[in-house]
Amino acid sequence: MTLIETFEPVGQHDRRLALGAEGMLGAFNRAGVLTAADAHIARTLQRVTREKDEDAVLAAALAARAVRSGSVAVDLAALLPDEGSAPASLPWPEREGWTERVAASALVSQGALVVEHGLVYLQRYHHQEVQVVDDLRARAELGAPEVDEAVLDGGLGRIFPGEGYAEQRAAARSLALARTGVLTGGPGTGKTTTVAGVLALLAEQAAAAGERPLRVGLAAPTGKAAARVKAAVAAALTGILERTPDPATRAVLEPLGAVEAMTLHRLLGWRPDSRSRFRHHRTNRLSHDVVLVDEASMVSLTHMARLLEALRPSARLILVGDADQLVSVDAGAVLADLVAGAGGDDGSATGLVTLARLRTVHRYGETIGALAEALRDGDADAVVAALSAGSREVEWVTEPDPTATLRPLVTRHAQAVLRAARDRDAEAAMAALGRHRLLCAHREGPFGVRTWNHLTETWLGEETGLTFYDPMYVGRPLLVTANDYANGVLNGDTGVVVASRTPEGTPVRMAVVEGPSGVQRFAPSRLGDVETMHAMTIHKAQGSQAEEVTVLLPPADSPLLTRELFYTAVTRAQERVRVVGPEEVVRAAVARRVVRASGLRQRLAATT
Repeated sequence: MTLIETFEPVGQHDRRLALGAEGMLGAFNRAGVLTAADAHIARTLQRVTREKDEDAVLAAALAARAVRSGSVAVDLAALLPDEGSAPASLPWPEREGWTERVAASALVSQGALVVEHGLVYLQRYHHQEVQVVDDLRARAELGAPEVDEAVLDGGLGRIFPGEGYAEQRAAARSLALARTGVLTGGPGTGKTTTVAGVLALLAEQAAAAGERPLRVGLAAPTGKAAARVKAAVAAALTGILERTPDPATRAVLEPLGAVEAMTLHRLLGWRPDSRSRFRHHRTNRLSHDVVLVDEASMVSLTHMARLLEALRPSARLILVGDADQLVSVDAGAVLADLVAGAGGDDGSATGLVTLARLRTVHRYGETIGALAEALRDGDADAVVAALSAGSREVEWVTEPDPTATLRPLVTRHAQAVLRAARDRDAEAAMAALGRHRLLCAHREGPFGVRTWNHLTETWLGEETGLTFYDPMYVGRPLLVTANDYANGVLNGDTGVVVASRTPEGTPVRMAVVEGPSGVQRFAPSRLGDVETMHAMTIHKAQGSQAEEVTVLLPPADSPLLTRELFYTAVTRAQERVRVVGPEEVVRAAVARRVVRASGLRQRLAATT
């Protein structure tokens, strides 16, 4: 079942209302099914193609709406009111033959829309979906890269010694033999350790073949995720070097520790004049021998298409991520589609990619692992059982008003950050910031980030007697919300405003921000797009971790409440997770999946 999200216009000047929209478009816009943007796109396409059929024009608006909601296309049959998923009072077209009528329309014959697999696409997204499969097919047709099996086996035995590494050793072998590889698995299963080992194996292969040192591109969708993968890969490589006594081999591996991690935008070459085009493309390829993208579940269809077209045909591509996590905020669920359409598991190379999956969790304890597994499996009874187990790792808060429980918790953590910041100890302030995350589904409303940031500041003021009228107050936790290439800070980077002194001893404040390049210091006035981060959205938290996580679930009727949201929030915790919400909300979350219309899975499956 596909749910239609609607809005309620707040007045005739609501910006979501399309002035002048008439007929079916106007009716669906005023009912809150379509926004002004959806209606304007459809009207523009109608004018260009001179389309007369209102049913086809409505389909174009719904295709635009689908992209805005995260789908690549729209399944018209799933939207009709007798499916129980859309307002029945609206003038819906006749179910019988609607998709076929759209396929016969001028909108399709002139290329504005495409109908395939029973889905209606805006032309751009259909082209990207086809391009992704064509590029993957072209890479697969080149065959597997040449590998020295003796060198590979020797490296595997040294990098992944003993039975404790058996699962990762098998995954690493599969990826080392692949031109395009996907490594998936839940948090704590050792994905980063595995891919660090793969990079080491490939560096050894290049050295054994007498080639120049391996050129590695290490990327992630956000700055925070890039910083995390750089630190994790560097730590894993340190362990590998400790198990590598041969000086010549160590000399081959040591440069990998200095590989810079960057956002996918930066890897592809950000352009100020375009949000969907980059400096690297088919006629200006990336120079890397290996490109590794972490947190690939967050990569949209558009960015995957741009990445594939920018790779040299001989370059290896390794995509790493958890296919059960939240998908990209933009259109597409590429990693989930790749995993589902790969045609197999555990080293399978029967499709266009080689898939390796890690299952054994090493990060957190048994109860959090059981909760995460139950969420992955969609077993609501097992989720409730894990929450009710009474373990120190998992706490369940079911009170209708959680304020009494959460106030001392969030205030204590805010005070720890404040004390370190006032003591001019930036390292301790950042460490205190990483000990706890309050995660919300929404930005607004009683369960939203804005409310809980305000409550935390209010309680902190009552406890300390301080006022926070100055927005850049000492002790303010920061979340960067937009890429700032001039300062070298990126969307998702976190930081704290700390007290400091000039060389002359004058008291000043500094914003300390941790990003892909490490910790940087700025005058607070130099940072523009930042928010307070006593609380943050679950989407923003993706790609990061904290010792302790508190998950504030929204009401059961929230369109954001899904199994993927819940799973992503829970798996941000390293040691302890606290879930706030009654049983009916927990069960509603487990029952509801993120469903995105896409033909990519079918296209991939057709190649196996």
